[in-house]
Amino acid sequence: MSRRQPSPSPRRRSLLLGSLAAPAALAVPGLAGAAPAFARSGRPEAGWGVRAGDVTAHAGLVWVRSDRPARMIVETAATESFRDARRRHGPLLGPDTDFTGTTRLQGLPASEQIHYRVLLADPDDPRRTGRPVTGTFRTTPKSRKEGVRFLWSGDIAGQGWGINPDRGGYRVFEEMRRRDPDFFLCSGDNIYADGPIQPSVTLPDGSVWRNVTTEEKSKVAESLDEFRGAFRYNLLDENLRRFNAQVPSLVQWDDHEVRNNWYPGQILDDARYTEKDVNVLAGRSLRAFSEYFPVSTLPPGDEEGRVYRVLRHGPLLDVFVLDMRSYRNANSPNRQIDDATGILGARQLAWLKRELSRSRAVWKVIASDMPLGLVVPDGRANFEAVAQGDPGAPLGRELQIAELLRHIKHRRITGTVWLTADVHYTSAQHYDPSRAAFKDFAPFWEFVSGPLAAGGFPATKLDATFGPEQKFVKAPSRANTSPAETPQYFGEVDIDGGSGDLTVRLRQEGGGVLFTKVLRPGRVGQ
Repeated sequence: MSRRQPSPSPRRRSLLLGSLAAPAALAVPGLAGAAPAFARSGRPEAGWGVRAGDVTAHAGLVWVRSDRPARMIVETAATESFRDARRRHGPLLGPDTDFTGTTRLQGLPASEQIHYRVLLADPDDPRRTGRPVTGTFRTTPKSRKEGVRFLWSGDIAGQGWGINPDRGGYRVFEEMRRRDPDFFLCSGDNIYADGPIQPSVTLPDGSVWRNVTTEEKSKVAESLDEFRGAFRYNLLDENLRRFNAQVPSLVQWDDHEVRNNWYPGQILDDARYTEKDVNVLAGRSLRAFSEYFPVSTLPPGDEEGRVYRVLRHGPLLDVFVLDMRSYRNANSPNRQIDDATGILGARQLAWLKRELSRSRAVWKVIASDMPLGLVVPDGRANFEAVAQGDPGAPLGRELQIAELLRHIKHRRITGTVWLTADVHYTSAQHYDPSRAAFKDFAPFWEFVSGPLAAGGFPATKLDATFGPEQKFVKAPSRANTSPAETPQYFGEVDIDGGSGDLTVRLRQEGGGVLFTKVLRPGRVGQ
């Protein structure tokens, strides 16, 4: 694979990433306008780092946050010396976007390493700029001979397990950075807006887990400023800032961006919230989400404001990013015999079927923020995901998935692979109609990996409707084990440029490969 190195290439290792040391103090109050950085007097600074997202063959988005009003300027070049750099003027950053901004880079060469640096200029004196913050990414390949590597996982700062300076913070991100992927797919739960971070937690063995804390993360997020603070919290970690500067992201959202197990129209019965209307909370969260992640289908790039989209990553790969949260019906026993809304909504399902049919990529990765055949309950009687434990014919939300799987089979769409996180353990499931109650589909694989920085949970039961067989699972035996007790997990996908083989590796923090599966292009029932 021509673009692969066993470790980050010298050009990457020598990047001046603009990362700063981890905060010296554990308590970091009042970060609404400040940044975890020292500042030049009177000049804007970008102490929260940079990140790129939704990179294609000829375009990409670059994000930054300033510590004060500033004009965003992005320079790009073929080398890190920035000789013959091209300059692009971005938006004016101010309080209306929490001093964040995104600039779209267009006209980039395919299959190339792009070096970029962001300067923040004083709006009243463009000559006064802060120190540049640099980053890099690869544009997507134009030739099938060029291989692809990407990582996926999710679930960050969950269940009260935040940035622990005693452990070096979110060190799994440094491990992932060293894998030198083309991009990172975050499968949702980028934050836990409903999960306050306390200064310390006593572990079962009597030791103490310490957290970096902020004012906004001391309670559940309700206001726009509190949601913004929740998204800022993770950027206090230098491992994540360094990762963001090297690895572009492809981000989706799930429940904890708003509140555990939420659905549209829900009215909360939770004493922690003064705002009970989930639609109001979700709107505020989505605005903060669009401010803190470079997503091409959200404002300012697209006023439609949807999270679901497709990233076409050259001839070998298309990634279909789903939104199983915004269009779903209410959580219920999930046994309806007719369900047009389901978990995707009718419009998104039609979009997915249409785009899968149009895809000419060898592999079609379906990035699902929830698993298909794993039973995820919501209380005693209701269910949160697709499956509900009834092993018979499709019911409730399973009806939409059955329609999609039938479409994939009848349109002879090959190379579909499902990736997800959400359940806080790692596993591999093979779905086969010979084992299923519903039989009108072609066999496929689903891989689960996570969390990255959250509690671990025991494995859930399988629902036999689509015939899953669990080929691998690793999960703790009790709920909410800390990252100090249970390894954190991420997945890796390598697509070989010669054979077209897709290799999935389920990895755990510390470098171990737990499970490997090689899939051959064009084959059914692997």
